[in-house]
Amino acid sequence: MLVESLIDRLRERVPDFSGRVEAALSLADLMAQGRLPEVTPAAHVLSVGLVGKAADAAAGLYRQSFDEVFGVVLTFRNNTPTARQGFERVEAIKRCVIEAVAGWVPTGQAQPFSLARGTQVSFSAGTLVYQIDFAIGDQLRIIPS
Repeated sequence: MLVESLIDRLRERVPDFSGRVEAALSLADLMAQGRLPEVTPAAHVLSVGLVGKAADAAAGLYRQSFDEVFGVVLTFRNNTPTARQGFERVEAIKRCVIEAVAGWVPTGQAQPFSLARGTQVSFSAGTLVYQIDFAIGDQLRIIPS
């Protein structure tokens, strides 16, 4: 559900994508064919994992906070006249993605997304793939049996 919410948010808030925001399965299909998106910039949203925090047990209840982490994989092809123009565009789009997600509280969630990290995944043949990870907090509440 959060993947779809993130996709909708990016489609609304990042005009450079022109609707080219998809889920992880679309990226997996492309990679299986040895391809990347033909039209860029493009984004793919995927669930990256969970990060547990300190747990406690009180009054017969097990509680543990955790972050669910989602990655936004950005693909750029340098089709600008100069490398500098291409770099400036990448930086502007990365900033736009961060501003669209960080601090946003999706419907049904109690906490906002926070920026977790960003990293270059690959750079070859004029194509840059960059991943920005966002975390959103939640909490387990389990009554032991």
